[in-house]
Amino acid sequence: MGTRKKIIPIFVPHKGCPHDCVFCNQKKIAGQIKDITATEIEETIDKFLETIPIDTKEIEVAFFGGSFTGIDVKQQEEFLNIVYNYKKRGLIDKIRLSTRPDYINDFILALLKKYNVDIIELGVQSLDEEVLIKSNRGHTVNDVIDAVNLIKRWDFELGLQFMIGLPGDTKEKAINTALNIINLKPDFVRLYPTLVIKDTYLEYMYFAKKYKPLSLEEAIDICTDILILFKYHGIPVIRIGLQPTENISLGGDVLAGPYHPSIRQLVESNIYKIILEEFINENKIKNVSILIEINSKLVSNIVGQKSSNVKYFKDKYNIIIKLKKSELPLEVLKVHTDEICYELVIREYIEKYLKRKGFILFK
Repeated sequence: MGTRKKIIPIFVPHKGCPHDCVFCNQKKIAGQIKDITATEIEETIDKFLETIPIDTKEIEVAFFGGSFTGIDVKQQEEFLNIVYNYKKRGLIDKIRLSTRPDYINDFILALLKKYNVDIIELGVQSLDEEVLIKSNRGHTVNDVIDAVNLIKRWDFELGLQFMIGLPGDTKEKAINTALNIINLKPDFVRLYPTLVIKDTYLEYMYFAKKYKPLSLEEAIDICTDILILFKYHGIPVIRIGLQPTENISLGGDVLAGPYHPSIRQLVESNIYKIILEEFINENKIKNVSILIEINSKLVSNIVGQKSSNVKYFKDKYNIIIKLKKSELPLEVLKVHTDEICYELVIREYIEKYLKRKGFILFK
């Protein structure tokens, strides 16, 4: 059986982007200072191809970092032609790039089709005008909507990236951005809690006490509701938080903010805590031992980091949780008490939670 897809990353730090968003230092985020050349792109792809297992199901070259479609058109074509030749020879399967909403138009999309680009990721960051202005994004909400409609019309796969905790942002605004993104129907999403990175304007704002980053607990709380919303609406969230690197770490170039190398797992385990608590309150369970039967892939989410969920239910409800690994579907848990075996369908409890929070209406 073939391994999962492999991504060959090509970083184009800050190329094509004249804007200095308050949070951005792509050279730090990408871990790369100098601009990349065509020769280096070929060398990078060749190096990765040498190490990728032959039974890998899908190989993708992805241009990350700056706004690719803002690069000089001749250089765009030079870079794309290199990657396209690998695709024509059957050495890679897909081409992905990221860019800004205001750098999308019919001319650009025709160019990307010419070179067989498959996936476009838009850095949306927020769908609140005040947050966009305070973050010096240089584009509007309407620019995002126009770009999304164009990309869909040209039949590209679409990803949207957005951030929580930007200047002027609130939990309510972040949730509204998530709901509006759901209405735009992207194929996938990336979610990034804002970090204060060295050599950004946000660093100045932070030390001048003009910006207060989210705490880790606040970020987990907001990301939890957002991830639940996307799960409910069937939109994959392929990443939460920046990829940990030598630079992207506390004590490295991250000066402040809700950084955690395993933030996705913290959010996922919080979701399962919410689901279990909805179930426990509904069935008035307390002062007992329960056995939770669960797919083995979900054990860490139920237990929580450092057994935080197990401790939570013991302290609040005097419930002792034991686990049994099984081959149950990922969407189902079974909860055994001394008298009853409950079957818990995760989607049903997600829906109950969203209705209670007012994020979806009762039918």
